[in-house]
Amino acid sequence: MSFKTKKSLGQHFLTDGNIIRKILASIPAGKNDRIIEIGPGTGALTKWLVQQFEDVHAIEIDERAIEVLEKEIPELTIHQSDVLKIHWPDIINPDGKTYVIGNLPYYITSPILFALLENRSNFDGAILMMQKEVAQRLVAEPSSKEYGILSVQTQLMSSPELLFDVSPNSFSPPPKVMSSVIQLTFNRPSLPCSDKTLKSVVRTAFNQRRKKLSNSLKPVLGDKIPDGFNYDQRAEDWSPDIYAELSALLEH
Repeated sequence: MSFKTKKSLGQHFLTDGNIIRKILASIPAGKNDRIIEIGPGTGALTKWLVQQFEDVHAIEIDERAIEVLEKEIPELTIHQSDVLKIHWPDIINPDGKTYVIGNLPYYITSPILFALLENRSNFDGAILMMQKEVAQRLVAEPSSKEYGILSVQTQLMSSPELLFDVSPNSFSPPPKVMSSVIQLTFNRPSLPCSDKTLKSVVRTAFNQRRKKLSNSLKPVLGDKIPDGFNYDQRAEDWSPDIYAELSALLEH
């Protein structure tokens, strides 16, 4: 069946066998662990996932793709849903490990990442393909141009590692940008503060990243200005741990 990709769904299907093999080799899961693939499309990677793992689920919104998957990969468990509306605790393996795999649509990469981080207690790890520029933000060091909200939250809530780049020619249709595959391992200690406070502090700081933190953080600090922090610096100068520490103090 010839399949016309939908621009509105950000569909760029992986067609490069070599990249598919590299992704499969990088998944740290055991044979019986649950694999949840986000947006499998017509199953270029999925058909290999079901050979390597016993318990593969897929989240797909496109009915045409689901039709192909049901026919070609009958052993696959499919959840027809918008990935941003999934209630993750319902589809994880309650008795074992769960890993998320996905070639993320560029236009909703950040919301998907934030949803996975928010639900991190449900997962052991994730192998995700995304625009290279976004992947670089996840692993960016403080004081670099790429360092921002995504960097702080990802590094506090997981251990991110950039695995390899993927050329536009590996997809049909080819996107206009380079992609990268990144691994998130959900092995970080619990935060000393709530996710909500951390997000509020980090977003407020980076919303005016050119200002000194003494100014940009006013909306969250009010009159309560904890000692021991250099508020003369700018948002990108603080490491993720400093944001966690300040957030914890603001809660107590």
